[in-house]
Amino acid sequence: MFPEKLKCELTAQIARVAHPREMAIDVINALQDHYGYFSDEALAMAAELLGMSPLEVEELATFYTFIYREPVGKYVIHVCDSLICWMAGEENLVAHLCDRLGIRMGATTADGLFTLLPVCCIGYCDRAPAILVNRKVYGPLTIASLDRLIDKLRKDHA
Repeated sequence: MFPEKLKCELTAQIARVAHPREMAIDVINALQDHYGYFSDEALAMAAELLGMSPLEVEELATFYTFIYREPVGKYVIHVCDSLICWMAGEENLVAHLCDRLGIRMGATTADGLFTLLPVCCIGYCDRAPAILVNRKVYGPLTIASLDRLIDKLRKDHA
């Protein structure tokens, strides 16, 4: 069920712009924040609010890396796999992270705590190798600093 308060807030934000489509990503992000991912129900609501077809909203949602069409973990880890991060040892970090979390790239841990996703570039070449955890950058990373971060996230969740 879509909360009336959120619908009213989004409707008010959309009313402030000349063209509702200008707010498409903001609406998608707000709905994703509410549901934890951009669900089919959220997609239908976004289309209705924005005066767009569901297909148009789906095209936007599947284009952007940080819009999740399937459920994700509490901590979404985007691993930069750009050339710079690769040269700085990203492959070793990914292998370690997959082993440590017990998942492959693109998966979520059984406890729903971590989702591991590749990202083409996060723009932090000066901090390579780097990752984003819920859109916050960490780097340059070593296996030890990565382990400390995972331990901290687990502790924070407990």
